[in-house]
Amino acid sequence: MDIHLSKAEATPEEREAIDALLGAPHTGWEGGPRQARDAHTAAGGRAARARRHLLLPALQAVQSRVGWISEGALTYLCTRLTVPPAEAYGVVTFYALLSTTPRPKRVLHVCDDIACRCKGAEALCAELERSQGDTLVLRSPCLGLCDQAPAALLTVAGAQPVERLFGDVTAARARKVLKGEIPDGDSRLPLPQAGDPSLRLLRRVGVVDPASLDDYRARDGYVALRRALEIGPAEVIREVTDAKLMGRGGAAFPTGRKWDAVAKQTVRPHYLVCNADESEPGTFKDRVLMEQDPFSVIEAMTVAAYATGCEQGFIYLRGEYPLANERLSHAIASARARGLLGETIMGRPFGFDIEIRRGAGAYICGEETAVFNSIEGYRGEPRNKPPFPVESGLFSKPTVINNVETLVNVLEILRIGGPAYTAIGTPGSSGPRLFCLSGCVTQPGIYEVPFGVTLRHLLDLAGGVKDGRPLQAILLGGAAGVFVRPDELDIPLTFEGVQAAKATLGSGVIMVFDDRVDMTDIVRRIAQFFRDESCGQCVPCRVGTVRQEEALHRIQARRPIGTTRDELALLEEIGVAMKDASICGLGQTAYSAIQSAVTRLHLFDGASTP
Repeated sequence: MDIHLSKAEATPEEREAIDALLGAPHTGWEGGPRQARDAHTAAGGRAARARRHLLLPALQAVQSRVGWISEGALTYLCTRLTVPPAEAYGVVTFYALLSTTPRPKRVLHVCDDIACRCKGAEALCAELERSQGDTLVLRSPCLGLCDQAPAALLTVAGAQPVERLFGDVTAARARKVLKGEIPDGDSRLPLPQAGDPSLRLLRRVGVVDPASLDDYRARDGYVALRRALEIGPAEVIREVTDAKLMGRGGAAFPTGRKWDAVAKQTVRPHYLVCNADESEPGTFKDRVLMEQDPFSVIEAMTVAAYATGCEQGFIYLRGEYPLANERLSHAIASARARGLLGETIMGRPFGFDIEIRRGAGAYICGEETAVFNSIEGYRGEPRNKPPFPVESGLFSKPTVINNVETLVNVLEILRIGGPAYTAIGTPGSSGPRLFCLSGCVTQPGIYEVPFGVTLRHLLDLAGGVKDGRPLQAILLGGAAGVFVRPDELDIPLTFEGVQAAKATLGSGVIMVFDDRVDMTDIVRRIAQFFRDESCGQCVPCRVGTVRQEEALHRIQARRPIGTTRDELALLEEIGVAMKDASICGLGQTAYSAIQSAVTRLHLFDGASTP
């Protein structure tokens, strides 16, 4: 793709999809009919460039309408937004859910990641690939429906596009979808702890109507925002700080300190980003909150914006979550109509609004600065730090970024007060925590427990290993986490507890593997995941993730270069290089689970050499 516009032309259907989002072009310079004055003057260039942040939504609009993005559509879009074609091509090819090659309008993405592999996804994918008919079947990394594995995402392009994320996929059910059936995407497993009076973050899940603002308000909805407006921004930040709330996305950064740093910035405007792009294999807690309690996310963002002086908020939502998108969009519209979003909120001189931006299939966009690049219309590559987001984040302005679970905790802090919140959990890890149990467990799902319970306790809550099979290993923290052995189940689930055990809580993943699971295949799939999801910006990660997977392939095939010991030594060397020299957390943690499989599970001790 060149830096110059090509002669390819968009079809009427493609132009209509783009114009529906951007509005009709007014001059020949932006793709409209050429007029006499266009030969002598140019207008709108700066304004068009200021709308570059609409590049990804416009690409998604074409994809949803036509099923793929042609050169003509890309050329027209570049004309509308004054984006060099080479840059736009770099963006569209960055995302797995976007295609620049023709394909059927009906596509079925079938997850073959680690949780689904435990439930037969590999055999399912192989069978469907042999009989896909007019529907394209694509293998997919984790779709965030691990509690209903195996999972699939159906997309049907058209004037009325269809998206459905559904689980419990069987060959028979998949064949019906391939023949044209639209599955019910609203069917979700009930909350395992439903009715438990100790629930705080999940107490409304399965109880309130996610489409009813009145139902939400009848169950303590908007109590936290009202209190925030009464006590003022500084006092809200003090409550959050006193509560010792740590980020729940994996980095565990003190939320109060982050908010205070943004609130003190004199540069305007301030932005708020809710990072809802949970793409870590095995993670689905944010999806449950967004689908079943969407108003809590909107209220929590409004509280955070009030405390930190943010005028505009963005929910960066994972592209594979169509039901969450639908329900959050409805919640935003309902809140806006009732004076809970907009120029004035609850009659106060405080204005804040929220816009949803959907990801398009890139795990790296869960990194906080990659989110900013994606929203701004660039490749979702991480930025170097410093400067940090609190000083220069989205659109180079001070930005608060928190994930869904972190924000929803703020509602509970304001409801009961910071000191009462710290009484939950332990002195070093306060409050409740959500964990995602999946794999070979009797009752998969999202569980809420206070910090401090053991891994054994949580496994017992979920009914233990399914069918009473022997436990082989547990993946704690997701693909970027570590494996722990059956004799390590008494690890306390706290930040300090897992640190002492040389493990991590990560994003709250607890994936269980029984004795029937081929762990070498699971470890190799983790390596494949990181190879596929590396953005390629830095050499240690771009090259290291490939070499790591290659070594594991050779070990699994029992065709090592030299001996298995030599291959393991190579893996260690690659892992150290990635950890020390990669720009972001993806490369820095790409070896973590593999290293634990080698040193903790001793997975390859019995591997033989030719």
